[in-house]
Amino acid sequence: MSHSSPVFPAKLLVTGGAGFIGSNFVLRAVSAGHTVVNLDALTYAGNLDNLAALASNPQHIFVQGDIGDAGLIARLLDEHQPNAIIHFAAESHVDRSILGPEVFLRTNILGTFTLLQAALTYWRSLAATSAQHFRFLHISTDEVYGSLAPSAPAFREDSPYAPNSPYSASKASSDHLVRAWFHTFGLPVLTTNCSNNYGPFQFPEKLIPLMIHNALSGKPLPVYGDGLNVRDWLYVEDHCEALLTVLERGRVGETYNIGGLNEQTNREVVARLCAVLDRIHPAGAPHDRLICFVTDRPGHDRRYAIDCSKIHSELGWRPRESFTSGLEKTVSWYFEHDDWVKRIASGEYRNLLAQNYSTS
Repeated sequence: MSHSSPVFPAKLLVTGGAGFIGSNFVLRAVSAGHTVVNLDALTYAGNLDNLAALASNPQHIFVQGDIGDAGLIARLLDEHQPNAIIHFAAESHVDRSILGPEVFLRTNILGTFTLLQAALTYWRSLAATSAQHFRFLHISTDEVYGSLAPSAPAFREDSPYAPNSPYSASKASSDHLVRAWFHTFGLPVLTTNCSNNYGPFQFPEKLIPLMIHNALSGKPLPVYGDGLNVRDWLYVEDHCEALLTVLERGRVGETYNIGGLNEQTNREVVARLCAVLDRIHPAGAPHDRLICFVTDRPGHDRRYAIDCSKIHSELGWRPRESFTSGLEKTVSWYFEHDDWVKRIASGEYRNLLAQNYSTS
């Protein structure tokens, strides 16, 4: 079957749309005129506060549920007849996967399988024109490629997979399933692998929001190991713009790497963040006095870097934000949304911090 670009504006079924990247995407998609059916299980990182701006918007339909519920997925597809499925829903964060890997296999592998099967049945039921426009967009991570040596070239779409954690292994598995459903069954899929995201609505177990939250509370800023692990940092709104671009113009069956063109060591990230905080929220003494180094986590990949020349040359996308501008926007957002932070800075979040950032 030949494939043509999706009809825009579209009706989208988004999984995991109350999480960090998912909620930013939903907000962006609705503002662009799309209607979103948002399926989220509301586990620890799902947060309806992220979507408060859409509370009375008829273009946003929220459904609480699990991607492993085949009956629910089938009903939503039948009822809403979406033009595309955007698949964010996943257990995430390496530290959590080390503490409890089983749920990562269940959600990221079996959940993706369930979703693919439902999508295939639905796609095959569509009229020819609708089927040609349909897309299944799978959101993945650069961690599936493993770790890079300091001088090695950045990850490309054809880089071999070498996952090193239960999280990245489960995401790699889901990528392979998506590829197989395209090559075996013809399902019109797209896959994206992104670098480290940062920005509004990020759960404060991740590096940048954790450092902001701790710094504002005068707490230590814990950095793993020697702090020289390198990541490429992508502002979340740039990522969402890239995803809409891939959805609209990406070639079926292709993978697109999405990066921020911002390689930084963790030590550099925290130092730059402290400098922004010193300027915006002076505390009487430099915030970098709070930096401490804690025991490195098992299997901590040394470096990730994304080569995003393919999405630039084929689709014309490049990140708008530099790391400096994105960091300024992120710090400002957390200042302006202190109530959001306070509402989630409790319960499992505190337990995760105690388990992952022990200084003993």
